Amino acid sequence: MKKEDIIRKLTSRKFWCAIIAWLTSLPTAWVLAESPYAQAMIIITGIGALVAYLFAEAKVDCQKGK
Repeated sequence: MKKEDIIRKLTSRKFWCAIIAWLTSLPTAWVLAESPYAQAMIIITGIGALVAYLFAEAKVDCQKGK
């Protein structure tokens, strides 16, 4: 991967939205969740944001032929 590609990905708004979604899920799980099941679902949802971003970027990279 080229340096320009890494810089483009690190400055992407989608990337930072996915990171923020994951980071806000962690304190939310411990502060607002009333049960262990709710905590798990909140954390899984935060991880889901990261996974969705990764799959979307992989699809875009494949379409570009990288």
